[in-house]
Amino acid sequence: MTTPFSPPLYMQRYQFVIDYVKTYRPKKVIDFGCAGCCLLKKLKFHRNGIQLLVGVDINSVVLLKRMHTLAPLVSDYLQPSDGPLTIELYQGSVTEREPCTRGFDLLTCVELIEHLELAEVERFTEVVFGYMAPGAVIVTTPNAEFNPLLPGLRGFRNYDHKFEWTRAEFQTWANRVCQEYGYSVHFTGVGEAVGHWRDVGFCTQIAVFQRINQAVSNAELLEPSVYRLVYKVVYPSLSDNNIYQRTLVNEVLYEAQHLRQEWLRKMNMDSNNNAHFYAPPLMDVFHHGVEVDARYWQPVYQQGGTVCVPLARVWSSPRVRALCGSLQRLREELVVDARVRMSADGTVLNLPVYDEEEEAEEEKDEEENVKTVSGIGNNMEEDWDRDLGSYESV
Repeated sequence: MTTPFSPPLYMQRYQFVIDYVKTYRPKKVIDFGCAGCCLLKKLKFHRNGIQLLVGVDINSVVLLKRMHTLAPLVSDYLQPSDGPLTIELYQGSVTEREPCTRGFDLLTCVELIEHLELAEVERFTEVVFGYMAPGAVIVTTPNAEFNPLLPGLRGFRNYDHKFEWTRAEFQTWANRVCQEYGYSVHFTGVGEAVGHWRDVGFCTQIAVFQRINQAVSNAELLEPSVYRLVYKVVYPSLSDNNIYQRTLVNEVLYEAQHLRQEWLRKMNMDSNNNAHFYAPPLMDVFHHGVEVDARYWQPVYQQGGTVCVPLARVWSSPRVRALCGSLQRLREELVVDARVRMSADGTVLNLPVYDEEEEAEEEKDEEENVKTVSGIGNNMEEDWDRDLGSYESV
């Protein structure tokens, strides 16, 4: 069945959740009926402070097929996020009490309850709002009043739907939840009708519940687990000391190499080979587009076969500053790392004038030049022999 919505209705539902997360910044989010993990995949990119992202579905086959879409990308390792993120997928039923589902800030239930029998809805209600008691719950479900406007639709919108509620039915259920379990509710939706059909409401109706009672204690977690953990991944983040150290050193070495290359370029352009200092012009005080205190603009210089890059110059990089709040702390972090060569007083990074890769590249270029010249010489010899032969025939 096609729908006249742009963007498609499912994308509007996901965006509604993303916008909510962006506004309220929950740290622990659980998605019931996660199926293909589409919402989880979007939330991991728009995490906005999410530290734990959990998906639950009764169909383990779908979870096993889609779980790898939640794995970290190469960019997540190259540029780790500031905060931690753990993603877990469980096979389980939304009508079962599972200890690990308690204590969440947000529970999402996107187009799920209509797949339950009405008796199961009662059990689902007790488990979610009575047992789990998350800080907020987002429930979306079809609005039966909108169905006559959907072209070609006969009956329910999906063969597996057990019911589809009108707005009055949905609101009756939601208001009863609030009375029994201490929540408030706000009704909204996505997929609005146009013209005189607006009175039928949204195509997808949404209830946003907020808990008004005190948070439920997680002390009583002695019940046995009934869910099966299918997948778990911990994303690299700067909250891990090892990852932080590696990221910081990589940024420092990158910036130092950049300054070294700039210095070498200036020296190659300078006809005076005795000049061994490179101080940037005044316009360069806007380093990487950010104005920096002039006291950190110390010159790069050479001592023998070493290019000396002042640590203060490296620290003026916005990325390095973001990782390390002070020059003193930066110095302390680098002193203990074997990859970094520093002066005895810790104020200068020592880099070779030419590293091994550059020397190997130069040797390769020289070999190519020799081959080219040799080829020219051989061609000249062949031409000379040909000329001699022509004279002998005269």
